[in-house]
Amino acid sequence: MDTPTTASRPTTAPPAPGGIGDTPQRPDGILKVKGSFAYASDLWADQMLWGATVRSPHARARILAIDIGEALATPGVEAVLTHEDIPGRNLYGLEVADTPVLASDEVRFHGEPVAVVAADHPETARRAAARVKVAYELLEPVVTEAQALAPNAPTVNPHWPGNIVSRQPVRRGDPDGVGADVVVRGTYTIGMQDQAPLGPEAALAVPGEDGGVDLYVATQFLHVDRAQLAPVLGLPEERVRLTLGGVGGAFGAREDITLQAHACLLALHTGKPVKMVYSREESFLGHVHRHPAVLEYEHGANRDGRLVYVRARIVLDGGAYASTTAAVVGNAAGLGIGPYHVPNVALEAIGMVTNNPPCGAMRGFGAVQACFAYESQMDRVAAELGLHPVEFRQRNALAEGGVTAIGQVLDSPAPVAELLGIVRGMPLPESSEDHRELPGGYSWSTRGEGVRRGVGYSVGVKNVAFSQGFDDYSTARVRLEEVAGEPVVTVHTAAAEVGQGGVTVWTQIARSELGVERVVLHPADTAVGSAGSTSASRQTYVSGGAVRDACRLVRDDVLRLADRPSNSRLVGGRVVAAEGAVLDDLADVLAGRVVEHTAEYRHRVTHALDPVTGQGDAFVQYTFCAHRAVVDVDVELGIVKVVELAAAQDVGRAMNPQAVAGQIQGGGAQGMGLALTEEIVVRDGLVVNGSFTDYLIPTIADAPSMPVAMLELADPHAPYGLRGVGEAPTVSAAPAVVAAIRAATGRPLARIPIRPEDLVDV
Repeated sequence: MDTPTTASRPTTAPPAPGGIGDTPQRPDGILKVKGSFAYASDLWADQMLWGATVRSPHARARILAIDIGEALATPGVEAVLTHEDIPGRNLYGLEVADTPVLASDEVRFHGEPVAVVAADHPETARRAAARVKVAYELLEPVVTEAQALAPNAPTVNPHWPGNIVSRQPVRRGDPDGVGADVVVRGTYTIGMQDQAPLGPEAALAVPGEDGGVDLYVATQFLHVDRAQLAPVLGLPEERVRLTLGGVGGAFGAREDITLQAHACLLALHTGKPVKMVYSREESFLGHVHRHPAVLEYEHGANRDGRLVYVRARIVLDGGAYASTTAAVVGNAAGLGIGPYHVPNVALEAIGMVTNNPPCGAMRGFGAVQACFAYESQMDRVAAELGLHPVEFRQRNALAEGGVTAIGQVLDSPAPVAELLGIVRGMPLPESSEDHRELPGGYSWSTRGEGVRRGVGYSVGVKNVAFSQGFDDYSTARVRLEEVAGEPVVTVHTAAAEVGQGGVTVWTQIARSELGVERVVLHPADTAVGSAGSTSASRQTYVSGGAVRDACRLVRDDVLRLADRPSNSRLVGGRVVAAEGAVLDDLADVLAGRVVEHTAEYRHRVTHALDPVTGQGDAFVQYTFCAHRAVVDVDVELGIVKVVELAAAQDVGRAMNPQAVAGQIQGGGAQGMGLALTEEIVVRDGLVVNGSFTDYLIPTIADAPSMPVAMLELADPHAPYGLRGVGEAPTVSAAPAVVAAIRAATGRPLARIPIRPEDLVDV
């Protein structure tokens, strides 16, 4: 990977060691590199049982009978549970409770849970699960838009008559009343991408002496998990206690409940700890995926290179249950024309239910699908006008003070044109004379005869944090005490660490605010107030804000204890006057006392989009990323090699520069995977490639050179001026890669991921 470059305006102060702006070592980094980090799948307890799930082999079928007799008679089996054994409500859901914990009358997707088993050995549990006999009456699955939205379509899910979860129009200006010199129409298709976290779903449920349960789980949202579990278990929330287990990646796959309820039900039924760990194949069936989409766009522009109007229709397939489909639809609609000024817009986004696998949160969350379509259109319009694709984008780019398609004024830096200029101005990589560096070169499949090079550009926009009126907040508890003559800070939040780097950022904030080197992180659990989900690029923003505010309350108490002016500071374990003179040693001020505060941080208020016009101040913050991709394509073999994927992004404030660069590069790699290789293949509702043998994610061998340029243009509304980072690079990476392949091949390429047969004559 390339060393990132940072351009800061205005110049930020040099970082304190281990504080904001520095790059301290991750506390879990060495353990993960050495393979000794304890993930949720490594959890263990005395007398522990193992859980397994019985899943539907059909996309749609009526359940006629369930026979658990043979499974229950298997030696070593202690429980086999069906929907009849659920003590509370047999429904859950992240936004709407429409998903059965265990199917009762009908299965609605391939892999839907029907029963769960607990046994003394994982293999025994799996064998017993295979002995559960379920009699099905097969029904015709509803798997296409034409089937789902037909006037007399069968209802897939009784919660959603008409098979529509959400419909969001955006209307601005009068697209029907204006003309354009150039009109370009296109239909674009995106396949179903999987988050593909390397760590499978895993949890350990331990029954409590109070009749409750303690759940140690790999998740993204502890408190919402608890809120969904308690009604299922028939327990008050205070008797459902969750602690974060080690998480091996997430990217949205762990926002929804998977095995949490099943493990808890088995533990409470047997009175013993129950561990559940999905196999890789089961993981592909057991969690939500990125919504596949079909997007129809029409762009109108004048000869001066200015966009006049955009019309669009976006259809997102949410699968059998709602999950976050409504929010994904809102994002796709609100961000659906990209970071461009367009005076006239008529757009509609629809989220439908089908008998395909359920879809929900994945990095980019609606913006990814829209960006592929609108950026493909921008390239086509630029070509019609005879303009360079970057120049055309820059002419129409939004900037601070501009108005988005939903009528929201950009009231912080929006350097869209500048980011495009940065990636365009980066030196282009030279062609290699080494045949091994060509597509397929290490297999000696080419000597370069059919290899063509292409360069492509894109820019994307993503919202940060929960939006559209959601009460989005985070809680942090900070304790300062003297231990063995040294001040020590403990930070306690429920923010899930899923690899994004919160475990360093919280300590960096505490060091900067309290001037204390030793900072301890309390395990994330539900014993402290909610931190919300680790998603939507929000945790550094909202949990960082909560940690900052709690630290400042602690600092104010310390200054009162020391009887020092409120403008004094805590630096290097000392109380320091405003002019820099050392006043007190912090350990002496504490003198055995503990100073502790809890703070809640809320970002500024947002509003739901108008259901008719789609207008409203829906988003907390916008973040932008531009990419330039350089590819080599063997047009005879249909093989693509991404030579370089350069990025420029405004990060507001690089809290941890190395981690920020890693997020941008990782997001780019995930977008590259969507462009080239990653797709869950679903036929008649059935997943046919649920393993890493057939679902191909980019590896280190596929990673191109990935130079990163970071701007630090502070957002005045955000803590420390920062911007959420992790999602924006995934939004813009895939369109850049596809644009480069189009440039190399001359092919239209309106569907991703691109397949080899799309690039060669067959």
